[in-house]
Amino acid sequence: MAYDVQKPLQSAVNSLAELELRVRDDLACLCYPPASWVAPTVGEPQVHDVVVIGGGMCGLVAGFALRVAGIANIRIFDRNRAGMEGPWVTYARMETLRSPKQLTGPAYGMASLTFRAYFTARFGNDVWAALDKIPRPMWMEYLCWYRKVLDLPVENSVEVKTIKPEGELMRLTLCGDGARESSVLARKVVMATGRDGMGRPSIPGFVNDLPQEYWAHSSYDIDFKALRGKRIVVVGVGASAVDNAAEALEAGAAEVRHLIRRKEMPRINKLMGIGSFGFTAAFPKLSDARRWQIMNYSLRTQTPAPRGSTMRVSRHPNAYFHFDTAVEKVKLDGDEILIETAQGKALRADFMILGTGFGVDPLARKELDGYADKILLWQDRFTPPPGEENADLGKFPYLANDFTFLEREPGQTPWLANIYSFNSGAAASLGKVSGDIPGISEGAAWLSREIAAKLYAESFEQYWQRLLAYDTPELRGDEWTASPLPDDAQTNARKQA
Repeated sequence: MAYDVQKPLQSAVNSLAELELRVRDDLACLCYPPASWVAPTVGEPQVHDVVVIGGGMCGLVAGFALRVAGIANIRIFDRNRAGMEGPWVTYARMETLRSPKQLTGPAYGMASLTFRAYFTARFGNDVWAALDKIPRPMWMEYLCWYRKVLDLPVENSVEVKTIKPEGELMRLTLCGDGARESSVLARKVVMATGRDGMGRPSIPGFVNDLPQEYWAHSSYDIDFKALRGKRIVVVGVGASAVDNAAEALEAGAAEVRHLIRRKEMPRINKLMGIGSFGFTAAFPKLSDARRWQIMNYSLRTQTPAPRGSTMRVSRHPNAYFHFDTAVEKVKLDGDEILIETAQGKALRADFMILGTGFGVDPLARKELDGYADKILLWQDRFTPPPGEENADLGKFPYLANDFTFLEREPGQTPWLANIYSFNSGAAASLGKVSGDIPGISEGAAWLSREIAAKLYAESFEQYWQRLLAYDTPELRGDEWTASPLPDDAQTNARKQA
């Protein structure tokens, strides 16, 4: 029987204070978190079992999952100040989330931790029923509440500069106003670094000679007020391109023109059509050919911008969508940008916004300097059939089934097995369980289980000694009386009788 997302909650609480009590009761009933079981690192008292890089949605649910698994000796670092983690109130500029409001996201199987529980505690059932999509800033407010109610140990304004092997451990060098030390040691490192967590913004080469003050990527900090009265060109028509175009229009831009390579607007979010628990569970078990087939098709068809975001642009009479208009060349002509297109026509603009997304490229991650080129990539492992080539997909890391990197040359960089890519870079290998809202809890449970298994296996001798040394009796010795066996005569007499 399908549930009705609009049906009122029968036991909804009336305030966040009440909801927080319910969360604590739920945690108590589930015995979360359990006592820590991880054996300390011999001879290294200051070693952390896990360091999580990133305190946004991925980092928060990863931290909670580790605690639920009884792994308490963790640190979570985020380079941003508190309340600014992730893209939600920085470079994300959509009015609402794309995801349906009822998705459970990072709740980790706890109803009291869902966005719905949070929202109805603040506004009630009737407002929930009227809600269409989740306002983007409110999602950030929810994540801040999630962090607070679970008391997750995020340390803000701490940037991880490098991750280097040190014996069997990993040394992370730190900087930033929130850093309490210059470096820390960890057994395992989780890169919960979000959308650009295994790469960088995709910057097309045609802006190489264009001064920086004339262009910005859609993920940059853009002063939209300064664009008032300006002619703006936006390259691309994905979600980030459309949202940035809307911001420019609403700030008073004279005109905004989308330059789009495709001949028509993408309309169908293909992966949404097959999303299910079965897909999430099966994807990492599929053959390389099947996984490549799905991801390549998804990337080629492109996820469309949401309907609301697109209409937010098209309602302006000074907004234009130019299809089949790839940018060929860009140069500065006086104070104007001169843009030559594949149609043979040129445009002039005052500012250019690149809605060109993010590329996955481990070589772009400065934390991995010195050995990023040793990471196994899909292009090293798989040769697609003719017509299925995709250079961007080929740069995704080819991960082990526990989110860790694999070596391009076995035996050369064994420490890669201590670094977990719990971010968008895992999509090609393991599916969308470490970046998007729908599968994030499943991904975190998977991640914590795999880390727990490794930590146990690596310290097996200590756990074996714990087994041998354990001597707490369950029976005191007074629960029974020993009885002698009967002698043979008595036994035979009873048999004859």
